[in-house]
Amino acid sequence: MAKQQSKTVTGRVLHDPVKDKLRPMFPLDLSKCRTVDELVRAMGDTAFTGRQIGDAADVFEAMARDKDCFVVMTLSGALTVAKMGLVFCDLIESGVVKAIVSTGALMAHGLVEATGYSHFRYNPEMDDKELFHAGYNRVYDSLEPEVNLDHVEEVMDHILNEWSAEDIACSWKIHRRIGEYLHKNAPGRGILKSAYERDVPIFVPAFSDSELGIDFALHKIARQKDKRPLLRFDPFEDFERFADTMLATKRMGILTVGGGVPRNWSQQFGVYAELLARRGYKQLPLKRYNYGVRICPEPVHWGGLSGSTYTEAVSWGKFVPPEEGGRFAEVFDDATVALPLIVRAVLQRIGYFK
Repeated sequence: MAKQQSKTVTGRVLHDPVKDKLRPMFPLDLSKCRTVDELVRAMGDTAFTGRQIGDAADVFEAMARDKDCFVVMTLSGALTVAKMGLVFCDLIESGVVKAIVSTGALMAHGLVEATGYSHFRYNPEMDDKELFHAGYNRVYDSLEPEVNLDHVEEVMDHILNEWSAEDIACSWKIHRRIGEYLHKNAPGRGILKSAYERDVPIFVPAFSDSELGIDFALHKIARQKDKRPLLRFDPFEDFERFADTMLATKRMGILTVGGGVPRNWSQQFGVYAELLARRGYKQLPLKRYNYGVRICPEPVHWGGLSGSTYTEAVSWGKFVPPEEGGRFAEVFDDATVALPLIVRAVLQRIGYFK
């Protein structure tokens, strides 16, 4: 190796990257990648989104192996229509994910799948007007038949008809009841069924913005017509249950797929906890997420929450800064590509797939 000069004629001091302890990169040798884990590890030594996937798997593995870490998974987008439902089941059944915050639509479509109904590929020869009249609801390149959602309403009516008016409803209670129904009546796997069987609560902060929320509203009209006592829905039952759960943790991690309301609702817990202490309601240390893995293609420069970085969230008191031990990874990719790779690699590492 040539001797390093102290200074060149242009004033530059050329460093030795090995002495500077820089991490080398390596060509992706597919002949040596015989498992998904080996592929993801090798991608971590490349560049761009491939490296992001590799780095995210390393952070998620640390999160999964930390016995004192309570992992929350937040979900948005039509991921159950996109057939990611069994990936979520694996995360629940492996014991890695201990609470879920989601959009309501994702749970409704997951209920469709768990009860044996199907989604279908969109045929572009049918325009959207034809799809409407045929009862096919389009989700980009996939279809949710209206008859599937009629079935969802039947399940909801069955559950809500047995609901006592004395019992205040909220999203985690409703989703637990749906999971119990699936446990008793559906032989297949599904996110709601797995969550019930593993006692993993599912929170949907914007519950009324979903098929299940519409079904709840329709059920209210049916009760009014029959002169039955109305059910009361209180979203702060969800808020307080989630807060109490997170206050009891030693360390916290978050796996975010997408962004939106589920991400923000989950992350604002740190702000709430700090205000509880600052207002004198409770004596609390700062409660911030120690780990974060985010899969979302939204860029930061649009200014929305979905694209905001974890370092930005540090300024709000939501995450432990990296210099204090916080570990984060962000993957700017389609979740249907990145999520299966990351999850399969990590579950393989921790021995879930025997």
